[in-house]
This record gives sequence, structure tokens and C-alpha cells, in this order.
Amino acid sequence: MWSARDIPRLDGTTALVTGATAGIGREMAMALSARGAHVVIGARHAARGADAVRALPGSGSVLALDLANLQTVRQAASDLHQRFERLDILINNAGLWWQPAQRTEDGFESQMGVNHLGHFALTGLLLDLLERSPAGRIVTVSSKAAAAGSVTDLDLRNLDGYRPTTAYNASKLANLLFAFELQHRLAASDSSTISLAAHPGGARTSLFRDASPGFRVANATIGWLFTQPAQAGALSVLRAATDPQAAGGEYYGPGGPGQFKGAPKPHPAPERACDPATRRRLWAMSEAATGVAYPLRTEAAR
Repeated sequence: MWSARDIPRLDGTTALVTGATAGIGREMAMALSARGAHVVIGARHAARGADAVRALPGSGSVLALDLANLQTVRQAASDLHQRFERLDILINNAGLWWQPAQRTEDGFESQMGVNHLGHFALTGLLLDLLERSPAGRIVTVSSKAAAAGSVTDLDLRNLDGYRPTTAYNASKLANLLFAFELQHRLAASDSSTISLAAHPGGARTSLFRDASPGFRVANATIGWLFTQPAQAGALSVLRAATDPQAAGGEYYGPGGPGQFKGAPKPHPAPERACDPATRRRLWAMSEAATGVAYPLRTEAAR
């Protein structure tokens, strides 16, 4: 049964975790730091980022990063290039949930803009640093909600008939489509970097603070049946990020009933996340929206 004790020593490596000032992201940062990695905490708020770094058991630093603003994503990538010669682990974890209808600085629906497009741009801008690592690894954090996502809702700007849960589900489906298409292109390009996906199951974090009153009441009364502490929720992502046996294209989640709780293990991804045509369509939309083009082949050289 895989646990944080199974994380290998990470001395000499650098890991970037987005959304690491609270919740499962903070638990990931703590665990990676405890095993010797220098952990870069991507944070919108400098003070919260500094607090998170001070709490680390080992080495760490803050990277100013607002995934809702592509200009700051580009600046963050530039800053990281100036500070580090390589990046070994990138965990695309930050996310919004249950947001009212609103747009990012670049005009995208906020949940799709932050959860998917911000990470799409960031990953592409950091890919050269990851490929300087002997074994670069990218883990994109999705959700069980991806299984309820609809490919017809993979719209980057439309707010007509907006529903928070529908938009969230679509953004989490986009996370999986991105992670798997990225792995396909990395493999076709003979890259040593791999892309994986993971979800935390039901993790008790502050993510639910913006939910409806009824949902919050239900979560407070019977939520314990379907949730686990943030430290346990982080394990699926940590296994994807560090297990030497993990392979590109795998999808990790809790191993208990319904994948809500339990020790992490690989699972089949939702069928709708595996369609090559949908993956390619979202990729093309994302490159056009962000202006970030990946220097990767779509098919292996013959």
C-alpha cells in the first residue's frame, strides 16, 4: 500500500507546485520538501507563498504566478528560467471550483481559464527546463468530476447558460485531455519527460468554501463518508510525481470504493478523456487561445 514513506529521496531536484499555499497542494509541497527536493511554490499572493515556504521542512522558494493572467504566466516562466537550470517535477495543481460567471484577464471563462489554459501555457513555456532533467515529470491534477464533463462544454469563452458545476466538470475533463495528449506528443518526440494525471478523490480542503449553502451543510454532516484529509488526498498526485515505476499516460487516484478514499493506485481514465480527436481539437484551441506552441511532434518520426 503506497504511502508518503515510499517517496524516494529527491536531493538535487527542483519541483514546482502550483496552488501550494493551501489544501492538497501544500501537502504535496511539504512531502516533496521532506524528501530533499527544492520546492517552488507558485502563488498569486506573495505573503501566502512566503508563509508556505517557511512551513516547509526543507528548501523552498516562491514564484509569483497568477494563472488567470497569461502575461503573468509568461513572466513566471521567464523568472524560473533565470533562477534554475532545469526543472524536474511540475505539478499543475491550482484550480477554481464553483465560481460565479466571470472571465480571466484574457477573456476566458474563469474555471477553464485557470484550471486548464493557465497550466497549458505554463507547461509549454517550461518544457525546455523539464527536458533538461534526466527524467522530467509533469503531473496534471484532475478530479472525479472529469467523468461528468462533456466535450460539448469545452468552450473557452462562452458564458451563455453558465452553470458552475458544468464549467468545472469541463475544465477537469480538459485537464485529462491535455495530460494524455501531452504524453502522446512527448513520446512521439522521443522525449525523456513524461506526462501523467491524478485526482485526489474526496479531499477535505477549502475548495468547497464557495459552494452553495446546501452543499456545505451536506459536506459538513456526511462528507466524512466520502472524503479523506488533504494529506491523504495528496498521495495520488505524489505517487504520479515520484514513483519510479509510474509510466507516462497513467492516471492515479485513491484505491478505495468509488475512488473517494484510500491508498493511491493507477486507474483507467474516463472514456471521453481518451478520444484522440477530442484531445487534438482541445490542443489546437488551447494553442490558439494562449499563443503557446509546443515544439513537439504529433507522430513518431518514421
